[in-house]
Amino acid sequence: MSPNILKSSLQNASFNIVFQIFCRAVTFVLNVFVVRHVGQAILGVINVRLLLLESMILFLSREPFMKACLTNTAEHNWAQVVNILWLTVPICIIMSTIFGYIWLFVLSTTEVLPPYYTFAVWAVALSCIIEMTSLIIELVASAFLFVRLKVILDTLRIAIRTLTFVPLILYHPENALFAFGIAQLVAAIFYTLSHYIYFHYYIKKLGRDKHKRRMSIKDKSNEYVVREFPFQTIKQFLPGQLKNDSEAFLDNKLKLLTWSFFKQGILKQILTEGERLIMTVVPLLTFTEQGTYEVVNNLGSLAARFVFRPIEDSGYFYFTQMVERDKPVNSQDLRRVEESANVLKHMCSTVTSIGLIVLVFGQSYASTLLWLYGGTTFSTDLPILLMRAHCLAILLLGINGVTECYTNATADRATINRSNVIMVYESVAFLGASYLFVTWFGPVGFILGNCVNMILRIMHSSSFINKRYGDSLYRPLKGLVPKPMFSAALFASALITNLSHVYFFPESKLIHLLIGLIMFILVIVCWIYEHYDLIQLCGNKWYEQRGKQKKTK
Repeated sequence: MSPNILKSSLQNASFNIVFQIFCRAVTFVLNVFVVRHVGQAILGVINVRLLLLESMILFLSREPFMKACLTNTAEHNWAQVVNILWLTVPICIIMSTIFGYIWLFVLSTTEVLPPYYTFAVWAVALSCIIEMTSLIIELVASAFLFVRLKVILDTLRIAIRTLTFVPLILYHPENALFAFGIAQLVAAIFYTLSHYIYFHYYIKKLGRDKHKRRMSIKDKSNEYVVREFPFQTIKQFLPGQLKNDSEAFLDNKLKLLTWSFFKQGILKQILTEGERLIMTVVPLLTFTEQGTYEVVNNLGSLAARFVFRPIEDSGYFYFTQMVERDKPVNSQDLRRVEESANVLKHMCSTVTSIGLIVLVFGQSYASTLLWLYGGTTFSTDLPILLMRAHCLAILLLGINGVTECYTNATADRATINRSNVIMVYESVAFLGASYLFVTWFGPVGFILGNCVNMILRIMHSSSFINKRYGDSLYRPLKGLVPKPMFSAALFASALITNLSHVYFFPESKLIHLLIGLIMFILVIVCWIYEHYDLIQLCGNKWYEQRGKQKKTK
């Protein structure tokens, strides 16, 4: 199965990168549109308060169940999986009610909230509940490698939400939160119905020919992986409708694993959304300042969102299928262990290289990027400082994403529970550091606090990985160390582009950009030269696959 799992993971990563580029491009344009039509204060309410509400509800209701149920899907009792995933709906209702009440009646603010704020809060809560009803189908799509389906539906959801939001705000900019709430509901209904409609027709198609009830997926070696598709009617996606070979209504192992991820999820959400939580709970910044911070934050984290996150998601799925949680690596299939260790090493090397490039070039071209984005309004001292600080956060975020993805995918339940205790201390340190840094340095303190958060999490995950491979010959974390020629090229680029910024920006922006392009090409050439074996391997695999496809035609 491993070639198909690796192939699916790579496809998932590539498709998700394309989707994230599209998503970020839409958000990029939409933020400019909102700022110019309704102002930065509304943008602060939407991007900080309302999107934080959505994130809190969905993460705590959805994430623990999905992580647990994606583990070793080939051995699932699907009747029990359906039952446990439908528990997310009442949990989401409870979460939505609690957080909705907090967002409306508990959170304090020194400013007047915009019109339709109450409607927007409940619209976000209801949209989360609607989406949760399709969670079982999302899991089935992931488990049976419907790679393109998720990307297509996510893309359409973004497009529909945007096409609903923009006309409403264009003609009635004063009702921006009403438009946001309507767009959230329309997108959630579309997303949920689309999953059910797709699998309704997919199951009907399977039913036309009984010999096609077994799904075959062709891999690079021209072999087939045969996996039994357990659902014969759309009704079987509902709890209690699929035949259960076990007397237990729920899988006890999945219940315990889900509970472990749930406890960890609360802490991880605090670490992930720490700056938004502080801005929302302790109003140190005005809505306008929050809007400015969010614009720079979204712009500064483009690489993290459309490259790192898909790599993490695909890596998590890959490692859950390749590495067993409850066994030492020396007791597992050596071929799988070697392949997964090499994949982890290459992932570490890739995200570190991307992060270092962003860090080096971001110091000299933050002002240029902000000028291109928002003109002189966003190319002042504070946004530039925020953007430069983000470049360091992006490097740490990429490393943390990969190391933590492997840890969560391969750690046993006892290790996850121990990690929860450590994350309590990390959460306290992160929130304390953020609060102090914001008090001392202003908005940039949120980014510095997040850097502290990332460093602590990297140390913890790296310790687990080193211990996991301590008795083996593999050292995947060596991928975090950049190679010498690439490092030298980065150092030269940092020196030359900073001199270029001093002498040519803003008077000669074109020359400054041209110098940056030349140095960027130099850095890429050095990276390719030192990773030629990896490039060659990927090229050989690609040509091999194309040759087999031509033969089959």
